[in-house]
Amino acid sequence: MAMRFSAGESTTGNYSWWLYGGNNEMVAWAGESFDSSSNATRAAEAFKAGAAIARYEVYQDAGKNWRWRAWRSSDKVASSGESFASQYNAQRAADNVRDNAGGATGP
Repeated sequence: MAMRFSAGESTTGNYSWWLYGGNNEMVAWAGESFDSSSNATRAAEAFKAGAAIARYEVYQDAGKNWRWRAWRSSDKVASSGESFASQYNAQRAADNVRDNAGGATGP
């Protein structure tokens, strides 16, 4: 699946990065905002470089949906772009990001 990163200004006026799948659906995002576009781009590049070795955690949110988040050391570096009805589907999505984000185009 071809993936691509995008970094820039969000609808709230803050900066972040997003990862899109080949179907143009958002599959991951930074999980936070940054002070500048360049900081968001650097964070996207760092996640891209370390996606394969990050620790991925699947969890159930307050609404009883499943999500994933990626960690490096004690820092959360990415979050799922959507919620999932099952733990299995959330894990598959995390595995897909882990296996493919390093080869994504951009930012």
